[in-house]
Amino acid sequence: MQEDFLHYIWKHKKFEVNQLKTTQGDAVLVTSVGQHNFNAGPDFFNAQLKIGEQLWAGNVEIHVKSSDWFLHNHEVDKAYDNVILHVVWEHDTDIFRKNNTPIPTLQLKDVVSNVILNNYEKLFSKSGKWINCENDFASVDDFLINNWLERLYFERLERKSLEIQKLLEETKNDWEAVLFVMLTKNFGLKVNGESFFSIAKSVDFSIVRKVQSNQETLEALLFGQAGLLEQDIEDGYYSMLIKEYHFLKQKFKLENKHVISPQFFRLRPPNFPTIRLSQLAGLYFNNQNLFSKIIALNNLDEFYKLFDVTTSLYWETHFSFGKASKTSTKKLTKPFIDLLLINTIVPIKFCYAKQNGHDINNIILNIATEITSEKNSIVDAFNKLKKTSKTSLHSQALIQLKTEYCNKNNCLQCAVGSQLIK
Repeated sequence: MQEDFLHYIWKHKKFEVNQLKTTQGDAVLVTSVGQHNFNAGPDFFNAQLKIGEQLWAGNVEIHVKSSDWFLHNHEVDKAYDNVILHVVWEHDTDIFRKNNTPIPTLQLKDVVSNVILNNYEKLFSKSGKWINCENDFASVDDFLINNWLERLYFERLERKSLEIQKLLEETKNDWEAVLFVMLTKNFGLKVNGESFFSIAKSVDFSIVRKVQSNQETLEALLFGQAGLLEQDIEDGYYSMLIKEYHFLKQKFKLENKHVISPQFFRLRPPNFPTIRLSQLAGLYFNNQNLFSKIIALNNLDEFYKLFDVTTSLYWETHFSFGKASKTSTKKLTKPFIDLLLINTIVPIKFCYAKQNGHDINNIILNIATEITSEKNSIVDAFNKLKKTSKTSLHSQALIQLKTEYCNKNNCLQCAVGSQLIK
């Protein structure tokens, strides 16, 4: 028996409410279970109860056994002076206030049905399962799952907002600078995400502002900071970039000693860091006030037009420096733009609106439901249990579900787990 299960039982009144009595035989009427406290102190604040003929308002503490009160040293903690009811699974000793009056105790094991207990034990029985509820996930009502996924989607946006808030503090609330860092990171995708993040962090965005009107100069800045201009290659464009970068390095006192080197290994040529950095330079070359444009747009097709950018001319015949390839226009693809929207644009818009007191949740939902679901191991595994993910809202929510609930055994805080226990 775990305390969090007892919290769940008390919070949701999963007991026979008409047959409650304290261990001393007084009838208990629960008007309000109180506010669940996840920090230090009693488990539930401001509960409202009637014990016998006396009305009480105060705190409720929950333990597996009554003796846990002493095990946790609550008898010497003033925070527990206002406890009006001690809720336990098993009563094994009486608890007293400082004035020697007993604290009423409610024993739950007498008033909780075997059905709930059996469902709880079934859910948490370990047998090498991917998630605790994998045998029953398909049986859960679609309406419940869809509502839960929408809530999880916004939970994930809140989590992503933490990184954005940290960057805002570092840049003194420069949203354009934060957008640049986040976009650069996600241009690197999974393999080069941290590398591109370090590249963006190595350059003050004021420098990007000064050079973005010249695409070749901006490329020189990005390639140079990435450490991609340090080889001996006979190539006119490469030599020009080196010369330009050396000028920028001296002018702006640039350093890149903390930059993580980008990787080419096991990447398809369209995802080479050279191509992605050139596309990023093209995006900023074509959009002098990118953040303002992103905040103004609320339509998915408008975003696709905004990100309709390509590399500079050199990269139409190259994937890496000095090695010519078949001519091809290397535009940002729709799936790639979708990833930028999911991981950068939507979180930025959400965080900016929240900071300024604007409610754009419906706009966010419209965008998220128009973008096709991501494909990854988590989404694929859930879809095998039950076809669940059709949009990016679903796929992002399922990632949140797996990482923050399933992996941490937080089934009692999950709408699916709660439903299965019922």
